[in-house]
Amino acid sequence: MSLTQDIFATYKGPGRVVARFLKQGRNEVRALLFLLIAGALMFVASAPFQAREAQVDPDIPLQARLYWSAFLFIFIVPLLVYLFAALVWALAWVARRNVTGFEIRFTLVWALLAVTPVSLLLGITAALIGPGIQLQAVGFIWLAVFVWFWTAGLLRADGSR
Repeated sequence: MSLTQDIFATYKGPGRVVARFLKQGRNEVRALLFLLIAGALMFVASAPFQAREAQVDPDIPLQARLYWSAFLFIFIVPLLVYLFAALVWALAWVARRNVTGFEIRFTLVWALLAVTPVSLLLGITAALIGPGIQLQAVGFIWLAVFVWFWTAGLLRADGSR
C-alpha cells in the first residue's frame, strides 16, 4: 500500500495497520523516515498560522518564524519523540509488558504520521479563525485521534507475541 492509503486505513482500524508494519520486522530507517515526514507535514500545517502571526506582529518577520518552526518540527520534535518513547519503554519494562522499544517508538511515530490530516486541519483553523473555542475543539480532536491511534498500536504490539 502507499503511505496515504495506510494513513487512511489507520482511521478505519489503527491496530491492523500497525500490526502489518510490525510483521514486516524491525526497520529503524522506516521509523525515522516516517518521523521526519510527520515533522515536515506538521511544519507545513503550522506555516499558515505563522504567516498570520507575522502580519499581526511584524516585529518578527515571517522568514524567522518559519525558520524556527522548521527547526522545531524537523530537529527538536524527533529528539523529543525518541526521549518520550524511551520513557514509555522504561515504564513498560517496570510494568512487565511484553513490548520492545522499537514497537513503542514505531507506534508513537506512526500515530504522529497518521494524525497529520488532523494536524493540517488544526493549522488551517489556527490560521483562518485564530485562538478560540474552535481551535481548542480541533486541538482536542487532534489529541483524541492521536491517543486512539497510539493506544491501538500499543495494544496490538503488546498482544502480537
